[in-house]
Amino acid sequence: MSARDRRIVLSGGAALRVRERIPDPGPGSGRLPVLLLHGFTGSVEAWGGPVLEGLAAAGRRVLAVDLPGHGASDAPRDPAAYAMEAQLDALQEALGALGAERAVWIGYSMGGRLALGAAVLRPRRVAGLVAESGSPGLASGAERAARREADEALAARLEAADAGAMARFVDEWMSLALFASQRRLPREVLRRERDRRLGADPGGLAASLRGFGTGAQPSLWERLEEVRAPALLLTGALDAKFEAIADRMAARMPAAERASVPDAGHRVHLERPKAWLERVCAFLRGLDV
Repeated sequence: MSARDRRIVLSGGAALRVRERIPDPGPGSGRLPVLLLHGFTGSVEAWGGPVLEGLAAAGRRVLAVDLPGHGASDAPRDPAAYAMEAQLDALQEALGALGAERAVWIGYSMGGRLALGAAVLRPRRVAGLVAESGSPGLASGAERAARREADEALAARLEAADAGAMARFVDEWMSLALFASQRRLPREVLRRERDRRLGADPGGLAASLRGFGTGAQPSLWERLEEVRAPALLLTGALDAKFEAIADRMAARMPAAERASVPDAGHRVHLERPKAWLERVCAFLRGLDV
């Protein structure tokens, strides 16, 4: 198995970092690659070694991307660069540069929203879809307006000149009720997660919130029936909010499988990486691509 980081410079001048894992030659090594899309404040490192190596060990070429404003990718300050269509254009161009016109899109949380957007808006690029703790956005205009207001306040705090603003943001983010189940993880894991987030570009995160926060993206609820790619909607059983969202999504998506991982919350791949790999690899084998 080989691994490398690549910096893909896009036609508009911005660049994306891609971490690539290439499996050893063998049965299945010619199958379509998997594209991994992390959540807000994430990066390729947020997937963890077991996930990246486990997928490659299963014979998959793995392309894990730092989304705009995150990790080692560029962080433009214009929120328009983070809109769903703009990010899908960037990912499509990056995949083309990597010789991967089609892929199985695997997204967590924010990345799950983006993967769902690809399945609706770029269906020829999506051979399969795994949405981990993802959603199609907020259904009503009032909900989206309220969320945009909250995200704008958070973005303004991220941009504060105060040297301690980023540390306070990270500590408050990690203490959200959504992530309560992660507090059971070993102390060294939580420390690593905190340190990784502290290294983020606050201006990039602020622009991401403004351009692709849950309130900024268009609702996809009424278009879920258009998703024809095989899909796996994966959640943690301790994440009641996203369990309910995934159940509603599954009822609208004709080719969707629904899976709930016991004793896991919002971030299944971090809390239960072996169970995550077992379920995702089983789905990939079923695709036969």
